[in-house]
Amino acid sequence: MENKKKVKAISLETFVFLAIFIAGFGALGSVMGVGPMFKTMIATAHDLLLSTVFLIMAMAVLAGAISALLSEFGVISLINKIFAPLMKPIWGLPGASITGAVATYLSDNPAIIPFASDKMFTQYFKRYQIPALCNLGTSFGMGLIVTTFMISQGPEYITPALIGNLAAIIGSVISVRLMLRQTKKYYGDSAYDKLVADENLNSETSSSSENQNEFRYIRTGNLFQRVLDALLEGGKNGVEMGMAIIPGVLIVCTFVMMLTFGPGKGGQYTGAAYEGVKLLPYLGDKIKFIIEPLFGFQSAEAIAFPITSLGAVGAAISLVPELLKTGHATANDIAVFTAMGMCWSGYLSTHIGMMDALKSRELAGKAILSHTIGGLCAGVFAHLIFVLIVH
Repeated sequence: MENKKKVKAISLETFVFLAIFIAGFGALGSVMGVGPMFKTMIATAHDLLLSTVFLIMAMAVLAGAISALLSEFGVISLINKIFAPLMKPIWGLPGASITGAVATYLSDNPAIIPFASDKMFTQYFKRYQIPALCNLGTSFGMGLIVTTFMISQGPEYITPALIGNLAAIIGSVISVRLMLRQTKKYYGDSAYDKLVADENLNSETSSSSENQNEFRYIRTGNLFQRVLDALLEGGKNGVEMGMAIIPGVLIVCTFVMMLTFGPGKGGQYTGAAYEGVKLLPYLGDKIKFIIEPLFGFQSAEAIAFPITSLGAVGAAISLVPELLKTGHATANDIAVFTAMGMCWSGYLSTHIGMMDALKSRELAGKAILSHTIGGLCAGVFAHLIFVLIVH
């Protein structure tokens, strides 16, 4: 029973939850009708599984294979060497941290955690810099998947997707710098290696004296075997990632869709996929005076993407095809979606666990606040850069 605690069998929260649960489904059912509501729910989830999840999984497999191949033959190490001098002046972190950023870009947010457990990695850090790895890694989580997915929607979205990547980098700088201000106040300016023994953050496999910037591990066998093993193992990781996003996409995205889109043709609820009650557009209209100048959204429905990416970016990107199909998203929105999707990448669902793994749970609130600001700034900069470059 990991991460669970014993509580009273029936408590006040039981009745509060029941009231909210019944009220939520009751409100949906009263508008759509109980029968059409459940039919729409199932039809939407089914369509998302077939047309979106399997597409994301296919791209994850290919991206995983490519990233494993790049790592096997030292391209990741080369990237580390090239970009290391940028990390300290821009992000305020040691050059080694670029490795964690690249790892999360090629996979997902928690990919940076193993680095923080490695003595050969943390020897370059001061204690206050370690918790900021959470914000750095999350800023690039699933970046390759998000970017590839946006580009796959059409050649006209290549430039917006690249602009989104640039804006996500800016958002990551803001998020990390804000976090460092808080962690430095909390931990002081002590070197990390003085505290590492007390906090037991080293892995048993980190006793080697090899400098991680000078050495890397490769698979055994000849060139053909190494290429094949890298491709297959990387692809396998992509399958696991694709499987992992299924619950988030089907559960979160189904309800977001039902809160985003309206009834079917003729204003009738037929139980078809992607029908809903248009709650999010209604709320978006109320804050349109804010989101239009900040993000450049032309449709209130577009607000569904950043809201969904707070909890699961895999679910958020699955909204994009339907938003484009219905004309509710533009090229500018793709840039903003890419930036906010990458920078936030479901951080509300991972930040607590990541900060716990970094032995800094007490600063989780600071990390979330810093990253919220960073993600919003990423969206704003994506819109501004798009306007400057495209128009």
